Amino acid sequence: MYILGLTRIRGKSALDWHTIDFPARPVPRDLADPGPENEEETTVNRRISLKLAVAAAVAAALPFGTAHAADPIKFGLSAHKTGPLAAGEAVTQTPAVELWISQVNERGGLKMKDGTQRKVELIEYDDRTNPGEAIKAIQRLATQDKADFIIAPYGTGFNLAVAPIFAQYGYPQLAVSAITDKTRELAERYPSIFFTLGNTTAFAGSVAEILAKMHADGKIGNKVAMVNVADAFGIELAEAARPIFKEKGLEIVYDKSYPLGTQDLSPVVKGAAAANPDAFVAWSYPPDTFALTELAKIENLNVKAFYTAVATCFPGYLGKFGKSIDGNLGAGGVNPDEPKMAAFYAAHKTVTGKDADFWAGPVTYAALQVLEQAIEGVGAPDRKAVVEYIKNNTFDTVMGQWKFNNQSIDQFWTVGQWQGGKFYGVASTGKQGEKGVVLKSGW
Repeated sequence: MYILGLTRIRGKSALDWHTIDFPARPVPRDLADPGPENEEETTVNRRISLKLAVAAAVAAALPFGTAHAADPIKFGLSAHKTGPLAAGEAVTQTPAVELWISQVNERGGLKMKDGTQRKVELIEYDDRTNPGEAIKAIQRLATQDKADFIIAPYGTGFNLAVAPIFAQYGYPQLAVSAITDKTRELAERYPSIFFTLGNTTAFAGSVAEILAKMHADGKIGNKVAMVNVADAFGIELAEAARPIFKEKGLEIVYDKSYPLGTQDLSPVVKGAAAANPDAFVAWSYPPDTFALTELAKIENLNVKAFYTAVATCFPGYLGKFGKSIDGNLGAGGVNPDEPKMAAFYAAHKTVTGKDADFWAGPVTYAALQVLEQAIEGVGAPDRKAVVEYIKNNTFDTVMGQWKFNNQSIDQFWTVGQWQGGKFYGVASTGKQGEKGVVLKSGW
């Protein structure tokens, strides 16, 4: 049963009888309890029902042949509104989706081949950062809500968990926040999945090359302390890094993993500091990145190369630690001075009220641009045709020209660094505008 209280709809228009007028930013409900929780929600649902009834009555009274606004295109999303990855998604994915929907609807909607334009609505569930809940949410979006398209979830493990459902129902899955070396294997298994962020070997290899060059130039020693979050993302990156680091002449003197959602990482940082490394590398998620950085300052882990992965590029990272993070390395990066990117940051701030991050946020927005151009290229919400269009065309995005090769983007940023208050890309697989790497000079 389609429950209005579980949806978060954008793209309202006073002239569109299909629009549902929600109050500002309703909180998504989880899947465990689809019924009204309180009297206020019941009142809201009654209000919605009344508006729909009025709309239906007015529509019935119109003369036969009177033009109606085209039905909106429904997009679904299983979001981490709560749980360990909620903070990361709130910075990277949620505002990028909000910006894209706002801009599409401001232009009148997605252009169809019959000459109409169809606005975008978003149906959103809170999966509580639980893979099982995410699977149920995607299944529900596909079978009950009948979403035309579904936006891929946040995180590598979540994208791998829901990929079979996307493939089963033919949804294009632009896995904007998934990093894996299994892209070819997964593309063969799931013909509608697309990878935009990169692969683990490239990310681990770029970090190794930066550290090896610093060592060869006599700027640092070769001892590395490496830690990782124990989920698909962190485990795969750590496994890829070990042989690459060894090949580059780097010695891993501390190697430790920790469970996703670990609250106290002080033993991990103390262990790393005790190993007296020349460089620190963490394949981390947002909560870990913040905690590891704070603890490194407390434990006086003074290394000339300090790398943390996801969230190093977040504006909030700079906001929390200020100038002390100048020289810190992290996953991803962009060229923030490039005109298209500068325009993206300005629009992001205007529409969402938030500063965008310097990596996966722009990539998320670029993936939605791909989906937009593919739907308009096909001229209909035909998922099968959209998948084929994505495979066979080039797309103009905020991240540059994108052309998928075996359902993956070949050119992407791998390492960024904070320099003078901005997070610049310093390593990539063929991107232009790389900045030179600088040494970290303490906290």
